Amino acid sequence: MDRSIYGWMNRLADRTAWAHGPFKLYAGAGIVLFAGLLLADYLDARHHDRVAEVAAAVWAGAAALVALELGQLIGKAIDRLRPYETISNAHVLVARTTDFSFPSDHATATGAVAVGLFLANRRWGVPAVVAAIAMAFTRVYVGVHYPSDVLGGLVLGGVVAAVGYSTIVPVLTTLAIRLTSTPLRPLIVRSAPSAPAAAQ
Repeated sequence: MDRSIYGWMNRLADRTAWAHGPFKLYAGAGIVLFAGLLLADYLDARHHDRVAEVAAAVWAGAAALVALELGQLIGKAIDRLRPYETISNAHVLVARTTDFSFPSDHATATGAVAVGLFLANRRWGVPAVVAAIAMAFTRVYVGVHYPSDVLGGLVLGGVVAAVGYSTIVPVLTTLAIRLTSTPLRPLIVRSAPSAPAAAQ
């Protein structure tokens, strides 16, 4: 079924030459959008003095790195060939690589950021989820991954982000609160520290 869906996507790419340019661009450089969403969420949370959300935004970015490291271990253990290495007539729109196919690094990273942002703030999380699904689609569309590669990446990234949200974000929030009493305060909240009460 994986190969048949990949084949259908490949045929779709053959019939939609008008979409090659934007899909190729997004499949390769779309990761920049997620960096922008992370920054937007962080700045929004800082601007409104939402310390827990600042911590969650930091974790969303870190979750992508953690998930990618786990993905590397899984990928090397499974060592799945890219679809164009096993399907002779595969239509590939971007440069070919020889690294493992499962899980997709792009889907793993974007899945982690999307779930991390969704749990932190729906305002930024919903666009991130849509963008992550689009990334998964384009990675198959350009011919470099099977559907299960991107699905596995999204799940891996999402699980890492969700687990960390419930276990790591509370710790980061406590740390962030403590840092508001240090010179690093402006990185966490916008407001100035409260003035001490005047002596009676």
